[in-house]
Amino acid sequence: MSLLASLAPRQRALVAVSLVVAIAIAGGAYAWLHGSRGASVAAAADGQASGGKDDSGVGILLDLAKSAVTEKRLVAPAGSNAYEFYLSVLQLDPSNKTALEQLHESFPAASADVERAINDNELDDAQRELSLLREFDSTNYILSLLGGKLDAQRQIMIRQDEAKAAIIQAQQSASSGSAQ
Repeated sequence: MSLLASLAPRQRALVAVSLVVAIAIAGGAYAWLHGSRGASVAAAADGQASGGKDDSGVGILLDLAKSAVTEKRLVAPAGSNAYEFYLSVLQLDPSNKTALEQLHESFPAASADVERAINDNELDDAQRELSLLREFDSTNYILSLLGGKLDAQRQIMIRQDEAKAAIIQAQQSASSGSAQ
């Protein structure tokens, strides 16, 4: 039984609100540190102009996600990307149209980011990003193809590492044989 399941509904709500506030603070600090304060202020103004949704956890997450999309942080870095923010919105409000639409719209670019990570041999990042996309749409064939490409790239890296190890071992054997 998970920790959240064992908590009373009131405690779960408190944990969820605390998590949203923590994410909002972390996102704000990240935005401030990286000089995108103007984009965050503009996003907050948009949230207030659209009916004051900025006061709720959903509004805060939507604003953070919008800033992440603007800054081209669709699936990376971990903990501060649009997909994570939009998926958090859907946990709070499963029928949120804005989050669903944005996840659909950004899917092609996000899957291209995953493929780029695979091509750059950033396989752990690619695995995390792929899992994030699968959390949204586990039946998409593109994700199946990317999963196959990731597995193939892992196998290639294993074979390369084995070949390097064999070369090192051969060099050590040769040097120990010539030393005698």
